[in-house]
Amino acid sequence: MATVSGVAKPQEIHEITRIERIGAHSHIRGLGLDESFEPRHVSQGMVGQLQARRGAGVVLGMIKEGKIAGRSVLLAGPPGTGKTAIAMGLAQALGPDTPFTSMSGSEIYSLEMSKTEALTQAIRKSIGVRIKEESEIIEGEVVEIQVERPATGVGTKVGKLTLKSTDMETIYDLGNKMIEALMKEKVQAGDVITIDKVTGKITRIGRSFTRARDYDAAGPQTRFVQCPEGELQKRKEVVHTVTLHEIDVINSRTHGFLALFSGDTGEIKSEVREQINFKVSEWREEGKAEFIPGVLFIDEVHMLDIECFSFMNRALEDEMAPIVIVATNRGVTRIRGTNYQSPHGMPLDLLDRMVIIKTEPYNKEDLKEILRIRSEEEDCDLEANALEVLTRIAEESSLRYAIQLITTASLVSRKRKATVVGIEDIKKVYSLFVDEKRSMQYLRELQDEYMFHEAEIDNEINESEKMITE
Repeated sequence: MATVSGVAKPQEIHEITRIERIGAHSHIRGLGLDESFEPRHVSQGMVGQLQARRGAGVVLGMIKEGKIAGRSVLLAGPPGTGKTAIAMGLAQALGPDTPFTSMSGSEIYSLEMSKTEALTQAIRKSIGVRIKEESEIIEGEVVEIQVERPATGVGTKVGKLTLKSTDMETIYDLGNKMIEALMKEKVQAGDVITIDKVTGKITRIGRSFTRARDYDAAGPQTRFVQCPEGELQKRKEVVHTVTLHEIDVINSRTHGFLALFSGDTGEIKSEVREQINFKVSEWREEGKAEFIPGVLFIDEVHMLDIECFSFMNRALEDEMAPIVIVATNRGVTRIRGTNYQSPHGMPLDLLDRMVIIKTEPYNKEDLKEILRIRSEEEDCDLEANALEVLTRIAEESSLRYAIQLITTASLVSRKRKATVVGIEDIKKVYSLFVDEKRSMQYLRELQDEYMFHEAEIDNEINESEKMITE
């Protein structure tokens, strides 16, 4: 019997999975506070900085009560002490309904608009408007769906939809558009749905409790609701939350709604904003809308110049101003655009308006806990000894440098077919990627070999080393 020497192997199929980007603060879930706004030592991705988080908790309470509109908070501390993490935690604690805008102080110089316009847009992105309106809807439990398809397979579909409430039952005629909408939402008998009479939008609320016996077939994620009471047709209050900037863009450009997606908003005339402010104030007096003071977070605020600081001073006095939270790692330094020095590189009259929260360097235990959390976030299993070595590196160099070694060490360990990251992996990446101190030492030893070397660089390097040591 003849044998076949070459057997055709089936083509290997690689599973395609969704890739999730892991950000520097993607592990932050909130401020890690209890019910009385007191910080837990380790909670919701936050570690240590109890005094700073306690202050942020007080600010959070004031924001929720609406008592801090038009004020400003300064997070001040050395690099790598959790200033941005506290701001992100505050945003998470406020919830999705409160507008939160984040920007860097240097961003305003790269935008194709004036600096004050960039700040104005950032401020108005941080002011929410909750608009209330009534709409007519049909709400009921689906009894039956009948769809008649043409015998030829080509043509318009027609059908009937039977809905019921606790008081009545009605049959509605369906057109092709409504049939497609029902199929898209996968509506079937026993579902409780709402139909907007103006837009025709169909929303599937859940399964009726009368179909609770179908729980096993429906699955644990199925939501069971009561059959609607009263009339099928009713008026319902609908709430839309938008920002003032979104209203500005839609009303200032011919294709304003599309401009929101493209990002090409351009400069908006002050007359348009004045008209919008007047109209929104009218809605508020009539009870149709209410303002939601959000949060504007400006990182590296020392990068702003005196013109921007003067503008912010005036903007904070506006009745619709958001809560402005700024962060800086600078000490006493020159205010950009002037020859004057000031704490944190900010004018004293603006600092006088601010509630200042200071952050302090982490201790060894806090560094170890942060590195453990980050390794879990990056799906990296560290040996106990490797975590100790990484903690010592964070103490001697910086926390940010140690965090960057986690992913690189994980890749090195995978290359040698290991399931966990060991000390040898940490040592390997430590030798491949130098930190700031070793980079300066390298420059001192080989600076004559570099192009455009000047003697004055020696003094600058010595000063930098002195600052790092201190």
